[in-house]
Amino acid sequence: MTRLAWFSCPSGIAGDMALGALLDAGAPLSAVAEAVGRLGLGDRIRLGAEPVQRNGLAATRAVVDVEHGEHDGPGHDGHDHDGHRPWAEIDARLAAAGLDARVEARARSTFRLLAEEEGRLHGVAPEAVEFHEVGSLDAIADVVGVCAALEALGIDEVWASPVAVGAGTARSAHGVLPVPAPATAALLARAGAPSYGVDIGVELATPTGAALLAALARGFGPQPAMLVDAIGYGAGGRELPGRPNVVQVLVGTASGARAQVLGGGPGQRAVELCANVDDATGETLAHAVARLLAAGAFDAWVTPIVMKKGRPGATVHALVEPSLAEPVAAVLVAETGTLGLRAVAVERWPQLRTETVVDVAGVAIRVKLGAGRAKVEHDDAVVAAARLELPLREVLRRAETAAAAFESHR
Repeated sequence: MTRLAWFSCPSGIAGDMALGALLDAGAPLSAVAEAVGRLGLGDRIRLGAEPVQRNGLAATRAVVDVEHGEHDGPGHDGHDHDGHRPWAEIDARLAAAGLDARVEARARSTFRLLAEEEGRLHGVAPEAVEFHEVGSLDAIADVVGVCAALEALGIDEVWASPVAVGAGTARSAHGVLPVPAPATAALLARAGAPSYGVDIGVELATPTGAALLAALARGFGPQPAMLVDAIGYGAGGRELPGRPNVVQVLVGTASGARAQVLGGGPGQRAVELCANVDDATGETLAHAVARLLAAGAFDAWVTPIVMKKGRPGATVHALVEPSLAEPVAAVLVAETGTLGLRAVAVERWPQLRTETVVDVAGVAIRVKLGAGRAKVEHDDAVVAAARLELPLREVLRRAETAAAAFESHR
């Protein structure tokens, strides 16, 4: 039985909003507080929850009270901005906290993605990244709290809707930045998360919220097929004009159709977009596939064909959620230059799988687990091989061994 959590984000998402939604859906505050307490920060962090209303909708606001040190102080947004925190320090603290295995893996994966994207933005290695807002104590508590709440609810898979990001500008440790903030935009793009602007001059999706979705969500789109047994609403810190400032989470069990094989029952509806091209280079086709995936396609691929007059060509395919067919089709046309495309309604039967993070000589590597096998994230393994100066096949072997050990203790 697979437990799902689907986040609906028409007013964006932040770490405290996601935590509030999970608490509202029934995650025990005591279990979340116990996990945060394992971080070894003493009495500096105190967790709470309070009932509030946002535009008349009842919701729960997660409250993270931080005791400020001599050089600490709350920022403009009310969050603790207590100096820079290196990713290595946060990762080491998480690794030493004695958290449940899945809580630790999810939290470390979230901060690892943040470090990688911040490093790309600032031109430094992930190990050299020092977090500002995201490294503050309350943001650390939000991330660990969300991961602990997911575990308390027994969540195996996280899914999410397209994400509203707001508009305008926002202040940060780097000065005034556009909305979405560079880290938020990069994380959502990396995850293939569809996002859209809302004409409200505030930051709706924060880097912490985007990192949680990028690290934890299996996919983005309408609510997956599930039997819902709990619904939660997590409140943001302010009222918004014309909409409740909340993130909704639906918690439940995957319906039987998701686990069926072809012919065993109805599948998930999808659209396969196709375009034949005969004047694109291999590099152009590879870039088109990457852009289609970034636009939200479930999958994208290229097949060789022979066109009229014996010309070699290729068909570029994209498998998409029906609601995303139009924007993904626009990407397909723009990237291939095709003069026409076709669409076929299909059904898909995605098999159950989960993702974990394993440690290979101090380097975190993501691994997908499902159908009795472990699939190591190739890009992570390449990075690890370069850092450790090991053959790629050796890194893959170690990661698969670590993943097998993780599975045996679940």
